[in-house]
Amino acid sequence: MLADIEQELSALFRRSRSASLRLARRVHPDMDAAGYALISQIELGTSGGRAGVRASDVAQALGLDKSTVSRGITQLENLGLIERVGDPDDGRARLLRLTATGADSFDAMRAQRQTEFRAILDRWNPTDLADLGRLLARLNADLT
Repeated sequence: MLADIEQELSALFRRSRSASLRLARRVHPDMDAAGYALISQIELGTSGGRAGVRASDVAQALGLDKSTVSRGITQLENLGLIERVGDPDDGRARLLRLTATGADSFDAMRAQRQTEFRAILDRWNPTDLADLGRLLARLNADLT
């Protein structure tokens, strides 16, 4: 049983890496899979009306070294997808947020991704969907 779970998780992780690159290219043709993880975290960090997110918070959330995140941020800035702005709560700090172009591209990619997921999961019954959500949440919580 454990071997089957490991095999399925490995397949899921491989597909996830491939999907991340595909999704990244939908946001910008020159963005890589790591950039997709960064821009997703920056978008999440600016939801709910927040002014932006600190690079150190992005690094912590993704479990990455600050220097790795810094290089990725520079790439996303050069692509015109994110920008640095002053932190209204701390004049010395800088926050990251999506540019208008970055937000539009990210939103279009997310809409397409949701359409694809919906097409797959519409074939599932509600009980299986609820079980999947519950079990994924439990697995994610246990992995932290």
